[in-house]
Amino acid sequence: MRCYACPRQCGAERTENEPSAGFCKMPYNAVLARAALHFWEEPPLSAHGGAGAIFFSGCTLRCIYCQNFEISHKNFGKPVCVERFIEILQELEEAGAQNIDLVNPTHFTPFLREALTKYKPRVPVVYNSGGYDSVESLQSLAGLIDIYLPDFKYMSEETARLYSAAPDYPARAKAAILEMRRQTEDRFAPDGRMLSGLLVRHLVLPQGTKDSVEILRWIAEFLSKDTYVSLMRQYSPCGRTYPYKALNRRLTTAEYDRVLRAFFDLGLHNGFMQEGASADERFIPAFDLTGV
Repeated sequence: MRCYACPRQCGAERTENEPSAGFCKMPYNAVLARAALHFWEEPPLSAHGGAGAIFFSGCTLRCIYCQNFEISHKNFGKPVCVERFIEILQELEEAGAQNIDLVNPTHFTPFLREALTKYKPRVPVVYNSGGYDSVESLQSLAGLIDIYLPDFKYMSEETARLYSAAPDYPARAKAAILEMRRQTEDRFAPDGRMLSGLLVRHLVLPQGTKDSVEILRWIAEFLSKDTYVSLMRQYSPCGRTYPYKALNRRLTTAEYDRVLRAFFDLGLHNGFMQEGASADERFIPAFDLTGV
C-alpha cells in the first residue's frame, strides 16, 4: 500500500514485513518491541492493574532527545501480523491490563484500523501518540479508540524543526488534538480509571518554559480549562550529548515550577504532576520483545 498515514505524507510503498523507504522505515505489519503491563502511566491509566502497553517501533518524529532511542531511531522490534496482534491484545486483557495502551502508533494507523475492526478489546483502547497525527488518519479510527493520550511537544516552529525536523508540528498537533477532543467524552469509573476521553501530555524541556506556557494557554483557550493535562518533568539526556546545549542537562526545579504556576494561573485544574525523581532512566522499559 502507498502510505499517507502521518503528516510526512511520504507516499512510500509499505509491504507486509519488509522495511519501507518512508520516513518511519516501517512495513505495513506492526513492528513491536514490547507488550506488557506498564505501571508508570498517569494514575487513571495505570490504575491498580497496570496499562497493557504495546510499544511500536519506528517513529514519524524521531526527536533527537527521545528516551526510547532503541525503537524510535534504531527501529528495534519484530513484525507481527494482524492475527498475532489480536492474540497480544487478548493476552494483555487476560493478564489484567486496565486498558490497551498503544504507544507511538501513528505510522501503523491502517494496520490498527484493520486489527481493531476485527477485535475490539473489552477494556479501553488508548492512542498514545507524539501528537504529530493527521486528522484524516484519526477520523479513520473514530469509534475504535476510547482514550486519546497525545503529546503536545512544541508551540515554536523553530524548536520543532531543530528537535524533530517537523516545523509543521504545532499546526498539526493543534488540529489533531481538536479532532481527538471531538471524538471523545471524558468518563471515569468509580475507582478513578479513565474509561474514555482526552488527556494531553506535555514534556517540559530545559530552556523551554516559554513554549510550555504558550501550550497551556492554547489548551485553556481552545480546548477547555477542564482539560486533563499531564505536566511531565522526566526529561533526561540519557547519557548522550546533543548539538543544542539546553538538551545536555535535566530540567531545573525553577523551570518546572514556572510552568506549574502558569497551569494554575490560566485556570487549568485537572493536572497530573511529576516529582523530580521521575527523570530517571530506570523508568525506561526494557525493549526486549517481552510479550511479542
